Amino acid sequence: MKTETISVVKATVPAIQASGEAITQYFYRLLFAEHPELQHVFNMASQASGRQQSTLAAAILGYAAHIDNLSALGGTVEKIAAKHFSLDITPAQYDIVGRNLLRAIREVLGAEVATDMVLTAWAEAYQKLANILIGREEQLYAEAKAEGWNGFKAFKVDRIVDESDEIRSFYLRPLDGKPLPEYRPGQFVSVKIASPDWQYEEIRQYSLSDCPRAEGYRISVKREPAARADVPAGRVSNHLHENLKLGGQLAVHMPGGDFFLKHTDRPVVLISGGVGVTPMLSMLNDLLLKNDSRDIVWLQGAHNRQSHAFAQHIGCLKRDYPKLTAVTFYDDPSAAKQGCDYDHQGYITSEWLAHYCPADAEFYFCGPLAFMRAIYRQLKGLGVDDAQLNSEVFGPSESLD
Repeated sequence: MKTETISVVKATVPAIQASGEAITQYFYRLLFAEHPELQHVFNMASQASGRQQSTLAAAILGYAAHIDNLSALGGTVEKIAAKHFSLDITPAQYDIVGRNLLRAIREVLGAEVATDMVLTAWAEAYQKLANILIGREEQLYAEAKAEGWNGFKAFKVDRIVDESDEIRSFYLRPLDGKPLPEYRPGQFVSVKIASPDWQYEEIRQYSLSDCPRAEGYRISVKREPAARADVPAGRVSNHLHENLKLGGQLAVHMPGGDFFLKHTDRPVVLISGGVGVTPMLSMLNDLLLKNDSRDIVWLQGAHNRQSHAFAQHIGCLKRDYPKLTAVTFYDDPSAAKQGCDYDHQGYITSEWLAHYCPADAEFYFCGPLAFMRAIYRQLKGLGVDDAQLNSEVFGPSESLD
């Protein structure tokens, strides 16, 4: 990338910071007006809530701010490439996005700020990033092809289990009966769903909630109620709960994702809130199945006994594996028995983290965004290094800092 391009893009950081969300909101309007079929790909619930627009604005700002040191964005690039892989994004779609993004920058910032020179610099910068992502995604597609997996594959529902009053597990087996490739505990699959009541297909990502098994996958889906009056209930989660029956079929993409269990000598701490338990459980089951020698701490937060998913399973593991320390927190323990259903009332605090967790551990945490931000701040306050922290945000990626 030319030196003058880097200088021009960095000079636009204040303008992007001031108008980033206005740019991304206008960008999506342009994009869907020109290519309405892309609504098959984008999560329209995240569009309705505004999370997708704010996340894209932060990503554009981050790219502009670090354009002279792209190595600082390595983790972000891998996360984006993994998500694009799960959606079967093509190189041609990068051209569509780039064209509409440049138009949005020009029309929101105005020609006096977004001059021809600025747009030329941003076009070069965008193409540089697109080439990096396309190259990584091509590697992922090649790995999938080597496993005999191309795009979305048909699975049937082999078993359904209610894990709590809001989380239901679906056991999925491939229709072709072929053994499945291994995945890394913590990774997710995409599922594609069509309904005669919907204008567009919907694609969602769900963490695999068990350790790798050659015969099938398990996803555990929380039925999502309406978060606000102006945001509808989760379309796909409610559809799965209400309409996906035993013997039904589901289109599933090959597993992927950059959040997975690392194999080190450090103790492992797995922290979850709500449905964030799903990737944690995949990691836990894998550690115990493989007789990993490390000490394991499991900290799980739930609202109450009714919403406490996988309680019986964790209770059995706690009894059978002495190296596992499993602790449950309820913020509403009514109708529950302390010492049996749960261990502590309230939230997971820095005091409890310091009490239960080895300071030199690898920490993995997942849950609602506010929960994750609280855990991140507490661990940083305890002096835990960023290199020890591993997390997954469900939905558009957002900063925990």
